[in-house]
Amino acid sequence: QVQLVESGGGLVQAGGSLRLSCAASGSISGINAMGWYRQAPGKQRELVARITRGGSTNYAESVKGRFTISRDNAKNTVHLQMNSLKPEDTAIHYCYANLWGPSGYAMDYWGQGTLVTVSS
Repeated sequence: QVQLVESGGGLVQAGGSLRLSCAASGSISGINAMGWYRQAPGKQRELVARITRGGSTNYAESVKGRFTISRDNAKNTVHLQMNSLKPEDTAIHYCYANLWGPSGYAMDYWGQGTLVTVSS
């Protein structure tokens, strides 16, 4: 069974920083992409950032220049460094991965979510 375990969420004041981490574990043959989505109350889930196997990155326009996604391939781990946080960044953040697991297929996996709360 493949599992994505998130850490690093919490409460921070506006202007502060948090670092989210997500580790993929289990029978993983390879990871095609990992990233972060977020969902705030009353809003749709949106892509925050992602990084592909080849190292390409994508960011939501609202976080460009403030957030940085990185990976540790040896540990099957992705990090999201979030700086200059704003109250509107408050959301449940979900780790996402597209990877080759025990089924023999490339599939999408999701973490359970970690709450980021930014106070004003």
